[in-house]
Amino acid sequence: MTARSIRGTVAAVLAGALALTAAACSNPDGSGAGGGAKDSVVVGIAYEPDSLSPLLGYGKDGNSKIFDGLLTYDAEMRLAPALATALPTVSDDGLTYTYQLREGVKFSDGKPFGAKDVVFTYRTILDEKTNNASRTELDAVKDITAQGEHTVVFTLKYPYAPFDRRTVLPIVPEHIAGEQDVNTGPFTTKPVGTGPYLLTGWSKGEKISFQANPDYWGGAPRVKKFTMAIIKDDDVRATRLRAGELDGAILPPNLAKGFAEDSGRKTYSATTYDYRTVTLPTHHKVTGDTAVRRALDIAVDRRTMVDKILEGAGKPAYGPVPTGSEWFAQGTERRYDLEGARRILDEAGWKPGKDGVRVKDGVRAAFPLWYLTGDKLRQEHALAYASDAKKAGIDITTQAGTWEVIEPRMRQDAVLAGGGSPGDPDFDQYTLLKSSLAGDGFNNMAWYDNPVVDRALDDGRESGERSARKTAYDTVQRELVKNPGYTFLTHIDHLYVVNDRWDGLSTQTEPHDHGLASGPWWNIEDWTPKK
Repeated sequence: MTARSIRGTVAAVLAGALALTAAACSNPDGSGAGGGAKDSVVVGIAYEPDSLSPLLGYGKDGNSKIFDGLLTYDAEMRLAPALATALPTVSDDGLTYTYQLREGVKFSDGKPFGAKDVVFTYRTILDEKTNNASRTELDAVKDITAQGEHTVVFTLKYPYAPFDRRTVLPIVPEHIAGEQDVNTGPFTTKPVGTGPYLLTGWSKGEKISFQANPDYWGGAPRVKKFTMAIIKDDDVRATRLRAGELDGAILPPNLAKGFAEDSGRKTYSATTYDYRTVTLPTHHKVTGDTAVRRALDIAVDRRTMVDKILEGAGKPAYGPVPTGSEWFAQGTERRYDLEGARRILDEAGWKPGKDGVRVKDGVRAAFPLWYLTGDKLRQEHALAYASDAKKAGIDITTQAGTWEVIEPRMRQDAVLAGGGSPGDPDFDQYTLLKSSLAGDGFNNMAWYDNPVVDRALDDGRESGERSARKTAYDTVQRELVKNPGYTFLTHIDHLYVVNDRWDGLSTQTEPHDHGLASGPWWNIEDWTPKK
């Protein structure tokens, strides 16, 4: 396997959606149809990042096109060397990771890459002055030092088992990023890296454009021009794909099936850790009531959602861990039990009112549920959830909005949210459930607060023993049965429709993502034209 063919992985957790502009309806790369140039690819994605700087979180889980990490993932999600020459050497106590770096690598401005850039990247992210919401993911790091130009040593506070998976994080050039404000400087929108592509432009709300890096250490890509068209509306994305403006797009199942008989296009399916869930904010009188949470957890018909909304492209979700994972706690599945939900509410004092909506101490069992405008899957999940809840006597009003509208309301209002990471159970569960992260951006959106879960999350993170970690994450999942601060609905298979004119396409096991770095183009630098 070549150095170039082992690149790629999952994307940063993406937030924010901007309204489509008239310019976004024109061809993103200005060349006519999406497939107009033989060495050009234009794909439609659903969201864009807030920043293109890894120091602020961009590409933290890998494949960012502009950058490389010390390690990367291959097609089977196995770790492989990237800027490092091999997987790290780990001390017997699990507290020291040593990486030997690839020599002769240059940043796209021609300056050499070295150990000082790795040290700068990690130390800057760990600096409290840096606005990186993912800083807690590197909590285990005690120190990072350079030993010469081509050796880097990480010293950990505790034996954090999945630490090597954290080193897919992109490395930035100290000589550029270190000379400006890390939070607001031009590097956030005009980055320089060692990756297979160079950024040529970012029109926010419209497109992100790249061109092949001719001096890439892994070999120059055959796809010379790559454009990501930012199209948040699923229907518009499908329309533009059918019109020939796009070479590929991520689509929900009901729209993807419309291309099934198209001989010029191919549909790719990716299994994922991507879930849809309803946040149940602790600070709301209704959603913060444990009885309401438990009732909703069994009043929802997950199987019907999979069959009707996802058309079978997914599975029921009972927590952040998919049922097929080795980390799933057997016995935590929740069966659909409407009568059981009604009993829970009755016993807790939530009695049906004249209009059928339950009331307790003068409080109606009613709350709003927000979903992202233009996201058909979230809308359909929200409507189905509200319909199921109504049968139990809970009145949910669904409302659409942008993240700019939704985020300030998250402390009190429920949200149809998404998440999921295949790297390790710590990767998603800690930021989703840790009480100390409540209110920190999109971390712990439900303001979930459970001391037992907090302790288990720490145990799972700080133990180097797999059996102890399995016990910890089993505890987390069983606590979510007793007090579910979220109603997990489905795990979703991602579907992509792509013009069938390139070889080398595949999919990985994917995170919660909307096509930015997942999808068949995770390894676009390895694509070759069909003969």
